[in-house]
Amino acid sequence: MRTPLEPTITTLPATPQTAAAARDYARHTIARYAPAMPADRIHDLCLVVSELVSNAIRYGTEPGVRIGLGLVVRAAHTRVEVHDPVRRRPRPRTESSERTRGRGLLAVTALAESWGTEDRPMGKVVWAELVWAASRKTVTEPDAALNIFARDCGDEHVR
Repeated sequence: MRTPLEPTITTLPATPQTAAAARDYARHTIARYAPAMPADRIHDLCLVVSELVSNAIRYGTEPGVRIGLGLVVRAAHTRVEVHDPVRRRPRPRTESSERTRGRGLLAVTALAESWGTEDRPMGKVVWAELVWAASRKTVTEPDAALNIFARDCGDEHVR
Protein backbone atom coordinates (compact mmCIF):
# COMPACT_ATOMS: atom_id res chain seq x y z
CA MET A 1 0.00 0.00 0.00
CA ARG A 2 1.25 3.46 -0.88
CA THR A 3 0.69 6.02 1.84
CA PRO A 4 1.48 9.70 1.58
CA LEU A 5 4.17 11.00 3.91
CA GLU A 6 1.94 13.94 4.80
CA PRO A 7 -1.83 14.25 5.05
CA THR A 8 -3.65 14.77 1.78
CA ILE A 9 -5.31 18.17 2.00
CA THR A 10 -7.74 20.11 -0.13
CA THR A 11 -9.73 23.28 0.36
CA LEU A 12 -13.39 23.49 -0.53
CA PRO A 13 -15.91 26.33 -0.77
CA ALA A 14 -18.41 26.59 2.07
CA THR A 15 -21.51 25.76 0.01
CA PRO A 16 -24.26 23.16 0.42
CA GLN A 17 -22.81 21.17 -2.53
CA THR A 18 -19.43 20.81 -0.82
CA ALA A 19 -20.32 17.65 1.13
CA ALA A 20 -20.67 15.69 -2.14
CA ALA A 21 -17.31 16.99 -3.39
CA ALA A 22 -15.73 16.07 -0.04
CA ARG A 23 -17.07 12.50 -0.28
CA ASP A 24 -15.67 12.20 -3.81
CA TYR A 25 -12.29 13.46 -2.59
CA ALA A 26 -12.32 10.89 0.22
CA ARG A 27 -13.23 8.03 -2.15
CA HIS A 28 -10.47 8.98 -4.61
CA THR A 29 -7.89 9.34 -1.83
CA ILE A 30 -8.76 5.93 -0.37
CA ALA A 31 -8.73 4.31 -3.83
CA ARG A 32 -5.20 5.63 -4.35
CA TYR A 33 -3.66 5.11 -0.91
CA ALA A 34 -5.73 2.38 0.77
CA PRO A 35 -7.32 0.20 -1.91
CA ALA A 36 -7.73 -2.68 0.58
CA MET A 37 -10.12 -0.68 2.77
CA PRO A 38 -13.39 -2.66 2.99
CA ALA A 39 -16.37 -1.19 1.15
CA ASP A 40 -18.46 -0.87 4.32
CA ARG A 41 -15.73 1.25 5.95
CA ILE A 42 -15.45 3.40 2.80
CA HIS A 43 -19.18 4.13 3.18
CA ASP A 44 -18.63 4.90 6.88
CA LEU A 45 -15.71 7.19 6.02
CA CYS A 46 -17.81 9.06 3.45
CA LEU A 47 -20.62 9.55 5.97
CA VAL A 48 -18.18 10.86 8.59
CA VAL A 49 -16.60 13.21 6.01
CA SER A 50 -20.04 14.43 4.98
CA GLU A 51 -21.13 15.10 8.56
CA LEU A 52 -17.95 16.92 9.59
CA VAL A 53 -17.92 19.01 6.41
CA SER A 54 -21.62 19.85 6.74
CA ASN A 55 -21.11 20.93 10.36
CA ALA A 56 -18.13 23.09 9.39
CA ILE A 57 -20.19 24.81 6.71
CA ARG A 58 -23.29 25.26 8.88
CA TYR A 59 -21.59 26.35 12.12
CA GLY A 60 -18.00 27.28 11.32
CA THR A 61 -18.03 29.53 8.27
CA GLU A 62 -19.48 32.60 6.66
CA PRO A 63 -20.30 33.09 2.98
CA GLY A 64 -17.21 33.18 0.79
CA VAL A 65 -15.02 31.25 3.24
CA ARG A 66 -13.30 27.98 2.39
CA ILE A 67 -12.82 24.96 4.63
CA GLY A 68 -9.96 22.48 4.67
CA LEU A 69 -10.32 18.72 4.40
CA GLY A 70 -7.39 16.51 5.29
CA LEU A 71 -7.07 12.73 5.24
CA VAL A 72 -4.23 10.95 6.99
CA VAL A 73 -4.18 7.46 5.48
CA ARG A 74 -2.26 4.70 7.25
CA ALA A 75 -2.07 0.92 6.93
CA ALA A 76 -5.07 0.17 9.17
CA HIS A 77 -6.81 3.48 9.79
CA THR A 78 -7.67 6.89 8.38
CA ARG A 79 -7.94 10.19 10.20
CA VAL A 80 -10.36 12.76 8.78
CA GLU A 81 -9.63 16.41 9.60
CA VAL A 82 -11.96 19.28 8.76
CA HIS A 83 -10.59 22.79 9.32
CA ASP A 84 -12.81 25.87 9.68
CA PRO A 85 -12.16 29.44 10.87
CA VAL A 86 -14.42 29.43 13.96
CA ARG A 87 -13.21 28.26 17.37
CA ARG A 88 -16.67 27.27 18.65
CA ARG A 89 -16.53 23.55 19.39
CA PRO A 90 -19.20 21.15 18.18
CA ARG A 91 -21.50 19.65 20.82
CA PRO A 92 -23.33 16.39 20.35
CA ARG A 93 -27.03 16.77 21.03
CA THR A 94 -29.13 14.29 22.90
CA GLU A 95 -31.01 11.78 20.81
CA SER A 96 -34.49 12.88 19.73
CA SER A 97 -36.92 11.75 17.07
CA GLU A 98 -38.49 15.23 17.25
CA ARG A 99 -35.61 17.10 15.56
CA THR A 100 -34.75 16.91 11.89
CA ARG A 101 -31.18 18.13 12.49
CA GLY A 102 -28.50 17.70 15.10
CA ARG A 103 -27.78 13.99 14.85
CA GLY A 104 -24.59 14.14 12.78
CA LEU A 105 -22.17 13.86 15.68
CA LEU A 106 -24.14 10.89 17.02
CA ALA A 107 -23.48 9.17 13.69
CA VAL A 108 -19.79 10.15 13.83
CA THR A 109 -19.57 8.75 17.37
CA ALA A 110 -21.13 5.47 16.23
CA LEU A 111 -18.90 5.04 13.16
CA ALA A 112 -15.53 6.37 14.30
CA GLU A 113 -13.27 4.86 16.94
CA SER A 114 -12.71 8.37 18.28
CA TRP A 115 -13.26 12.00 17.35
CA GLY A 116 -12.41 15.37 18.81
CA THR A 117 -11.55 19.01 18.28
CA GLU A 118 -8.26 20.91 18.37
CA ASP A 119 -7.80 24.68 18.33
CA ARG A 120 -5.66 26.11 15.56
CA PRO A 121 -4.26 29.63 15.16
CA MET A 122 -7.00 30.44 12.65
CA GLY A 123 -9.96 28.41 13.93
CA LYS A 124 -10.22 24.73 14.74
CA VAL A 125 -9.96 21.25 13.31
CA VAL A 126 -12.56 18.58 14.02
CA TRP A 127 -11.14 15.11 13.48
CA ALA A 128 -12.33 11.51 13.48
CA GLU A 129 -10.35 8.25 13.36
CA LEU A 130 -11.72 5.25 11.47
CA VAL A 131 -10.05 1.86 11.78
CA TRP A 132 -10.64 -1.02 9.39
CA ALA A 133 -8.30 -3.63 10.87
CA ALA A 134 -9.07 -6.30 13.47
CA SER A 135 -8.74 -3.75 16.30
CA ARG A 136 -11.87 -1.97 15.11
CA LYS A 137 -14.69 -1.48 17.61
CA THR A 138 -17.74 -3.57 16.88
CA VAL A 139 -21.38 -2.67 17.28
CA THR A 140 -23.60 -5.62 18.15
CA GLU A 141 -26.89 -3.81 17.54
CA PRO A 142 -27.57 -0.99 15.09
CA ASP A 143 -27.23 2.35 16.83
CA ALA A 144 -30.57 4.11 17.30
CA ALA A 145 -29.14 7.46 16.17
CA LEU A 146 -27.96 5.90 12.91
CA ASN A 147 -31.37 4.35 12.34
CA ILE A 148 -33.10 7.73 12.81
CA PHE A 149 -30.45 9.41 10.62
CA ALA A 150 -30.88 6.83 7.85
CA ARG A 151 -34.66 7.12 7.96
CA ASP A 152 -34.62 10.91 7.70
CA CYS A 153 -31.85 11.16 5.09
CA GLY A 154 -32.70 8.11 3.03
CA ASP A 155 -28.97 7.34 2.91
CA GLU A 156 -28.44 3.86 1.54
CA HIS A 157 -24.89 3.85 2.94
CA VAL A 158 -25.91 4.05 6.58
CA ARG A 159 -25.98 0.71 8.35
